[in-house]
Amino acid sequence: MSMPRSPRLAAAVVAISVLASAPSFAMDDFLRASSSAPTAITLCGNGSDDRIKPADCKKAGIDELVARIDKAFDAALGKMPPNVKPLLKRDQAWFNEMIIDAAEVLADTGEDELKANFIEALRRRAAALDGITSGRPGLSGTWVNAFGSVTLTPAEGGAFRLAADLRGDYGGDRRRSCKLTADLKPSGAGWLSGPVVVEADASADKAKTDTTGAPAKPPSLKLRRQGETLRIVGTVDDEDWDGFNDCSSMWQTTGNYFAAGKDAASDKADTAFIAPTFDCTRPETATDEEICADPDLADNDQRLNRAWKALQPRLDDATRRALIDDQRNWVKGQTEEYPEFLHPAWNKQSSQVHFTVDARDHVNGLQRERLALLEGFDDKRSGLAGVWLAYNAIIKVTGDKDGAVKAIGWKWDQGDWKAGCDYEMTGKITGGAFRSDERRKNPDTLERDHAMLIVNRQDDAFAKKRTGKDGTEDSADEAKCKRRLDNSSTARLFPARPSPDIDNFKGSIR
Repeated sequence: MSMPRSPRLAAAVVAISVLASAPSFAMDDFLRASSSAPTAITLCGNGSDDRIKPADCKKAGIDELVARIDKAFDAALGKMPPNVKPLLKRDQAWFNEMIIDAAEVLADTGEDELKANFIEALRRRAAALDGITSGRPGLSGTWVNAFGSVTLTPAEGGAFRLAADLRGDYGGDRRRSCKLTADLKPSGAGWLSGPVVVEADASADKAKTDTTGAPAKPPSLKLRRQGETLRIVGTVDDEDWDGFNDCSSMWQTTGNYFAAGKDAASDKADTAFIAPTFDCTRPETATDEEICADPDLADNDQRLNRAWKALQPRLDDATRRALIDDQRNWVKGQTEEYPEFLHPAWNKQSSQVHFTVDARDHVNGLQRERLALLEGFDDKRSGLAGVWLAYNAIIKVTGDKDGAVKAIGWKWDQGDWKAGCDYEMTGKITGGAFRSDERRKNPDTLERDHAMLIVNRQDDAFAKKRTGKDGTEDSADEAKCKRRLDNSSTARLFPARPSPDIDNFKGSIR
């Protein structure tokens, strides 16, 4: 393919290329697609303290169960089309991660109850894989994944009753179980959705306050087919809510489930696989896998590509170059987003647990925020007032008729709450330029640069000299980033029209 001769066209070609979801360079292991991990597991042996002793394995029949799981998985994988094979491999990799954690605990303690739970988890997985089938035309029947099963029963008006039995046993006290039901109705775009049925726990060991009422908005589920899989998305708005009588955690409800057993009814559903802009038969990153797993995320990816291409001709060269650089950084952030929230490091007690609900929500929020910028890019904006957004910062500037200006927002470092900066600026427009109310060597600054806004341009230099060569803090001026003195508050942002996907981004840690 020959290179385009026009510099403007060449810039557009380069710009479009930065939308590629998966990086082609070497990456950290935690970013890689789970489907690239080995699917066979080894739980028994003498070579490591975290392995179960061979004699104990033989006595408990663990080796036989592992062999049965490996054989059943290979058979199930052979039934799947190419775009679903990685999702089943990911599912097996997640089960392996969970059962290996449980094996480590068992190797340390050997308690009878833990051993019984461990054996039961292996048996459930073997049975689930044995039952996996393909070609189901609708939604009815049983669907399974690494964390349990759901059963869908048809109701009137195209609705379905869902009954879920989910279990995640990572060993010791790291157990997650959830039995719930939900009544799901058609809600557009092929999805069925509805709230989880609330059944308060009236047992004697529950505090009375726990059963006095349900929250205003209980958790909800939505589902639809994604090719040969059933995609379920859970939403939990109140993280502290404990309103089920038999559900200790809903955080693993989001996922892809695989048809198991015979079809319970002859219903039909749209079984199309909604594909993103990249090849789902070979996902490179964990975030790629999740985008391929979810019709909404795949559609977001397509929309991002269309919006990017449509925006390019409207931009001046300086803004285009800056946005290309910003987009590359945004793609890197999206790559980190899913694995960081799947196993959040700040959740010290349960970082091994798969937080599939929260991880998916953050990818969706990140995509929709970016869509709000690209589709609502306000390239005709004059002045400072409005919402400004970048891959790592957001600021909202307001002004009055007397020239007074107020700006609030923040800058973040992906996944690191300690590295952020808060923006809270006041000043006036004097002679067409912003003048901060601050009286310091390093005052807040806001300045336009083509279609962009530059915040605190000179703070780059001040942040670098916070610490002297002798290790003492340079107190020549107050640090702008209170959480990290050496973190610069400088940012280059782009004009975005108001959008709930910007204003209501879920979570304070990116």
